Amino acid sequence: MSEPSAPATFSRLPYYVRFRDLRAAGICDNWESLSRMIDDYGFPTGILLSPNVRAWDVDEVNKWLTERPTERKVVLERKRKTETV
Repeated sequence: MSEPSAPATFSRLPYYVRFRDLRAAGICDNWESLSRMIDDYGFPTGILLSPNVRAWDVDEVNKWLTERPTERKVVLERKRKTETV
């Protein structure tokens, strides 16, 4: 017997990943770096599944990754301060 198919409205539920999945994928190493990515670089904030469980929609994470710059960062030469005696 085959299983009944899901209604069309449920055919595409969001797929969520948790912090351990982000770490395993090499996106972040710790919660501090993840918080910095959220605050400074526009990483998705995720949703709370329960009071202590945060998860991220994998489509939003993939979208953020594809929008990251690929060219090298331009580093301006810093002028040295001259010591005055």
